[in-house]
Amino acid sequence: MNNTKRKINAAYFFLAPALTAIFIFFFIPVISAFIMSFTDFDIYSLSHFRWARFVGFKNYFNLLNNPTFWKALQNTCYFAIFGGPLSIIISLGAALLLNSKIIKLKSLFRLAFFTPVVTSLVAVAVVWRFIYHPRFGLMNYFLSLFQINPIDWLGDPNWAMPALIIMAVWKNFGYNMIIFIAGLQNIPEELYEASHIDGANRRQQFWNITLPMLAPTTVFITIITAIGYFQFFAEPYVMTQGGPLSSTLSIVLLMYQEGFRWWRMGYSASIAFILFLIIFFVTIIQLKIQKRNAV
Repeated sequence: MNNTKRKINAAYFFLAPALTAIFIFFFIPVISAFIMSFTDFDIYSLSHFRWARFVGFKNYFNLLNNPTFWKALQNTCYFAIFGGPLSIIISLGAALLLNSKIIKLKSLFRLAFFTPVVTSLVAVAVVWRFIYHPRFGLMNYFLSLFQINPIDWLGDPNWAMPALIIMAVWKNFGYNMIIFIAGLQNIPEELYEASHIDGANRRQQFWNITLPMLAPTTVFITIITAIGYFQFFAEPYVMTQGGPLSSTLSIVLLMYQEGFRWWRMGYSASIAFILFLIIFFVTIIQLKIQKRNAV
């Protein structure tokens, strides 16, 4: 008993620095922001907390009655619903290709596909602004080869969000690709050999072996992709500033504008916790769907 107690105390001793840092730099700020969301905390309150008045759920009620918030929520859902699955599909396709035996120089291709992930998002966004230039951009030059008229990618409300989705998918698919490759390499080769002996073709092996065995990996990738895409900020901030006509305004960009442009920090904190609830429920739904499919 004493030996077990000593081991437990030793474990707490070594965990204490990490737990202390998490408590100070994560839990305390989160709790403070949650309390702030029930106040009218603004730039004057920075000098002294007494200027912040408790307003209850007023910030949340004002937020739900704000058409700009619903527009930002619509744009965010649009970005996540279309960009997330597209990123996962491309990641899986690239992983299957690089995991196959017919591809040479696999390490080089993996490095090339993963490089955008570790590149600064702001730098990538600046480069893609030039790619999307309506007169001199590479995208319109490519379209001109097929006799397609130039598109004002970032200036047209109908094309601005698809343009950001294309850029975000190109930027992020390499990370999911590496995880998919790790999942593919954990599938026993004996399963494919046995199915080949039974007469299964490539398509049947993919649907009956690869996808079921990749289910845990796919759930993980789906969750982290959904969380990341619901929090998209740098793309519209650098490339469009939420325009044109608020067609690329995201929830996080709205939160930034309310908190650091207009200094309505209590109102901005309420936006953050609404976003937290959305991501939380989306994650719970995905886990329940996976659990039901597993049964």
